[in-house]
Amino acid sequence: MSSAADSLARTTRPTAFLSYARGDQERAERLATALGQAGVEVWWDTLIEGGAEFTKSIEAAINRADAVVVAWSQRAVGSDWVLDEASRGRDLHKLVPVSLDGTEPPMGFRRYQTVDLRPWLAGEDTRAIGRIVAGIVSPPRRGDATEAPPVVRRDAGREAPAPAAISTVRLSRRRALRLGAGLAIGAVAGFAAWRSGVLHRLLPSRGNSVAVLPFLNLSGDPGQGYFSEGLAEEVRATLARDVRLLVMAQASSAHFKDRETTATSIAEQLGVAYLLSGSVRRSGEVVRVAADLIDGDSGFSRWSQTFERRIDDIFAVQREIATTVADALVARVEGGDAAGESRDTEHAAAGGTMSMAAYDAYLRGRALYDLSVDEASERAALAQFDTAITLDSHYAAAHAARARTLTAIANQYGDVTSRGALYDEAVLAAERAIELAPEFADAYSTLGYTLFQGRLDARGARDPFERSAKLGAGEATVLARYAQYSARIGNDDAAGPAMKRALVLDRLNPLIYRAAASIEYAARRYAESLPALRQALIMNPKMSRAHAAIGDALLMLGRLDEARGEYAAEPVDDFRLAGLAIVERRLGNERAAREACDRLVAELADRVLYQQGQVYAQWGERTRALDQLERARSVGDSGLIYARNDPLLDPLRDEPRFAKLLQSLGFA
Repeated sequence: MSSAADSLARTTRPTAFLSYARGDQERAERLATALGQAGVEVWWDTLIEGGAEFTKSIEAAINRADAVVVAWSQRAVGSDWVLDEASRGRDLHKLVPVSLDGTEPPMGFRRYQTVDLRPWLAGEDTRAIGRIVAGIVSPPRRGDATEAPPVVRRDAGREAPAPAAISTVRLSRRRALRLGAGLAIGAVAGFAAWRSGVLHRLLPSRGNSVAVLPFLNLSGDPGQGYFSEGLAEEVRATLARDVRLLVMAQASSAHFKDRETTATSIAEQLGVAYLLSGSVRRSGEVVRVAADLIDGDSGFSRWSQTFERRIDDIFAVQREIATTVADALVARVEGGDAAGESRDTEHAAAGGTMSMAAYDAYLRGRALYDLSVDEASERAALAQFDTAITLDSHYAAAHAARARTLTAIANQYGDVTSRGALYDEAVLAAERAIELAPEFADAYSTLGYTLFQGRLDARGARDPFERSAKLGAGEATVLARYAQYSARIGNDDAAGPAMKRALVLDRLNPLIYRAAASIEYAARRYAESLPALRQALIMNPKMSRAHAAIGDALLMLGRLDEARGEYAAEPVDDFRLAGLAIVERRLGNERAAREACDRLVAELADRVLYQQGQVYAQWGERTRALDQLERARSVGDSGLIYARNDPLLDPLRDEPRFAKLLQSLGFA
């Protein structure tokens, strides 16, 4: 080791490796001098002593530095040397990029916050060096150089050595020991800072909010994307069960899956203090997971760790990432008993499995279910969940997913003869999930949803929904389902707070905004429902039922011409035709109203009995409306979940038949 490298290893000052293009040496020297004056020990290639092997000195310096400061410029983006050094800094999760001339970093480096040095170089910005220093001291100090692969050079003019064997670190299973001095999970590369408590001191005390971004699939096989994304979602779900944290929902986090967006921009849009990003490389029976916790304010890495395990031990990796990040975010420790919880207990509470084959089938099923393309994809998802259950009959999450899939098939594709049997299967699957995992919030939420929307049993759905809300305070989907149920049964006091929290947890999901609008509408706050619906359409202009919902609110507000325009824009036939039949009659356009109603009945028939009841109620044909609603009850039309507080059915409120109908639904 050279004396320069020895000096770097021994110093107690923060250390930085400075990477730059040769043509930028004058500006790089100014930067190195300023950083040195700010208390940073800077290593750059002018420090290499005569006789030292160039590449080995650079390799050692990068591995031992606290940060790699990359000075991007038009020259630097074309330099293989700079690209190699930047890649190495990124791989070690200690990259601090700056720009000398405003040049944007190349692809693969744009998610990191870049400090623009042009004002500083012009003498107009005295704070730039402070921002760089903050980035340098943020990454945890690394271990020995032997813990990381060497840098491989390919630039002309400097001969590159042959690639050396890359050493790997395999983690053993360890219990987390939370003591006053810090947390030790395992002796792995980059974890010394955590053991000494450095990470706790670096995290601001306000930060308990985090978004888990979709993990990158580095396996070289696009077909493995379901696995990397599924693993990220499992980590997110584990974090969300920690009551100390505010964890962004999957739908909002997934918004940035394929976007070259900076970390600070993502954090700002999601409203979180931290981002957890990662990558997964799966090869045969071995999987390598890299996780990186990024400060949303600065864009710099606060903690990183790489796990390499056999594929059947992926569950331990998932738990360790979640445990470490959770403790870092709350910046405090808990009692020793919490650390001793067994893997089996944790997975039982989460509805999980210890079977890798079952887990793989579950992730494949969830990827298919999320597509929500057609009946074939839904049934393919169901087949994967059934496979997971065959491989592990105690896999509660798979039973709950099976219940949701059966409910979706019944709602969207089931006919009058098959729908009831599908709902019965769904209820049994959800009940089995609860039996297997009594603390699994999503299982209770799924049961409540299926009982309410499938069996039309508002009374029976109450207990599982209430239980889901208590267990799933960190799950946006669970909260949104509970809020909508509460609104439908007239419990506005519970619906409002639950939906407000769901919006905080899933602020980029248009479905959540549409659900929030339905809460306002159910409470007869029609004007208040409009902003959320318009926001949903901004996020997803093709969203179904949003235009019709706006039309309903405008209709109630007496803005009939506007309502007609919204109904006409609705892409779903039943909502569009029902809305037009009502508003055209209000406007005095009898022929247009009749044409819309005739189409509703002729084209959709018994599938839209509830909507037919709405139309006839608004037309003043009360007996006919009640007939259709009672028929809807007999065939299990899920539209009836709106009946208790649907203003379009107000003309029927004083009818004994209507009161009896509500009672049969469990509303009374």
